[in-house]
Amino acid sequence: MANQKEKEKKKMGLSTQIFIALLLGAVSGVLIHYYMPDSSFKNDILMNGILYVIGNGFIRLMQMLVVPLVFCSLVCGSMAIGDTKTLGKVGVKTILFYILTTALAISLALGVASLINPGVGMDITVEEGTTTAAATTASINFADTLLNMIPKNIFSSLAEGDMLPVIVFALFVGIMLAKLGNKASTVANFFSQFNDVMMEMTMSIMKVAPIGVFCLIAKTFAGIGFDAFLPMLKYMFSVILTLALQCFGVYQLLLFIFTRLNPFKFVKKFFPVMAFAFSTSTSNATIPMSVDTLSKKIGVSKRISSFTIPLGATINMDGTSIMQGVAVVFIAQAYGMTLTPSAILTVIATATIASIGTAGVPSVGLVTLSMVLSSVGLPTEGIALIMGIDRILDMLRTAVNITGDAVCTTIIAKLEGAFNKEIFDKDFKEEA
Repeated sequence: MANQKEKEKKKMGLSTQIFIALLLGAVSGVLIHYYMPDSSFKNDILMNGILYVIGNGFIRLMQMLVVPLVFCSLVCGSMAIGDTKTLGKVGVKTILFYILTTALAISLALGVASLINPGVGMDITVEEGTTTAAATTASINFADTLLNMIPKNIFSSLAEGDMLPVIVFALFVGIMLAKLGNKASTVANFFSQFNDVMMEMTMSIMKVAPIGVFCLIAKTFAGIGFDAFLPMLKYMFSVILTLALQCFGVYQLLLFIFTRLNPFKFVKKFFPVMAFAFSTSTSNATIPMSVDTLSKKIGVSKRISSFTIPLGATINMDGTSIMQGVAVVFIAQAYGMTLTPSAILTVIATATIASIGTAGVPSVGLVTLSMVLSSVGLPTEGIALIMGIDRILDMLRTAVNITGDAVCTTIIAKLEGAFNKEIFDKDFKEEA
């Protein structure tokens, strides 16, 4: 218990450090922009030397992790889900529902962000040498997007960081390992242990995140001054608005359509769990409380919830998908790049499929975002713009994630005849 509390403190400490680094970087950048005269020291040594090297060095460390981390996470994630025969009807329905809501979440995020245009006005110059995949993407139609998901040569896809084929192959490997069971236990253990190694590397690299964020933000603000503040506020508003629409709109509409239950009553009874998730910022910690609340206050059988809730904490990342959808539009607009219809489809597919293997892991959402950006040719340096404020949004995302799990569980329980409406209709006096 003591060790767990210590770990939580460390996480909070790191998040606070990143936020402070964001503020200091912004202030330093503004001061450099307005008060430091143009000189060789400012341009060559400070901005294009120290700040550029350290900031982009951090980004490269994150990029280094993307392919092996996502590949191993997805293999392990799909392996844990196992063969659909073993899962049965409940498992298949649950997985399909989670995938559907994730796809809806990121589509909604892309739509809201496109209306608000959070990145317009930043006008950040793309650094020389930035990937030109966006140009390639522009010429790819829908049929090609689907075909490109199947790798012709998996080693080539891994080497080039072509994420959609890597994701498909990883899922396929994981399902086959689950099917073979003990016959392939050595290979399964290898991926499981290598995944642990990658997670540890991620945590280690995130320790230097404050320095990387400071340098990247300072360089950005040094180039454009106060003009960067408004777009960042618009980004936050876009994410919060989309999270609210997903939580209180999409989820409750689906609940009513499939169960005819009162959404307001559901939210009222489940709200303490949402508040707990918001305060702890971790889906895993809310699992016991979610199962208990669904059983005692909403009327869901524990036979269903004990399976669907842990599974949701593993593969259902609607909140993170929303952040990624808004971030993609924000970064594209900030760098003056256009998202084509095929690029949007790629973002939806990549973020949806990737959610299976990366849920519930601290800081990996940002690494996954790096993968999503790379898949459509957007500069990964843009992650620094949102990193500092991500902690606040992460708390809201967690509340949305666990609400999605609960709504899915209630729908599945109703469809499977494992729901007690009398309990749902009964009013409970909240105890402190």
